[in-house]
Amino acid sequence: MSFQLILDNVSKHIQLTDEEKEHFTSLLKPFKLKRKQFLMHDGDVCKQSAFVTSGCLRSYNVDKNGLEHVIAFAPADWWMADMYSLISGRPGTLNIEAMEETEMLMLSKADQLQLYQDLPKFERFFRILAENSLVAHQQRLIDRLSLTGQERYDKFCQRYPTLIHHIPQKQVAAYIGVSPEFLSRMRAKR
Repeated sequence: MSFQLILDNVSKHIQLTDEEKEHFTSLLKPFKLKRKQFLMHDGDVCKQSAFVTSGCLRSYNVDKNGLEHVIAFAPADWWMADMYSLISGRPGTLNIEAMEETEMLMLSKADQLQLYQDLPKFERFFRILAENSLVAHQQRLIDRLSLTGQERYDKFCQRYPTLIHHIPQKQVAAYIGVSPEFLSRMRAKR
């Protein structure tokens, strides 16, 4: 298995020696999901992070009325986990599902903590990922409160350019907080 994609992802923030690369990749476990299979369900305790090498994951929750609210997508070269559950050790609130056949490299929380001991520079790497995620989620919340549906769709297209025509319109609508019909009308106007 090639680890080049994940090593390129890591090298955006920290530099590793060949020995450090070998140590890091030795902790990664390949994992595959078929379309519509779940990595985790609401109520599960998240014990690992997934780095997507091909395919796409989506995380979502379901409200009391049965409506799905898409929190994030993770195409190739993205990380995904239920961060609340991973950090707290409590049952999560997200479902994480494969949108298509998806291959991932899994890093368990235990191995991640050991990695911090063995290679402290990984604390910097995962801190940067967490900070970037926090900024993105804060901006998305502000966008949800202050932007029109069209503006939120435009931002979605900027954030996930490879997914625009790749995933079902229903999922895009659930992510930007509009009905599929409204999204269809917006796209027709473009």
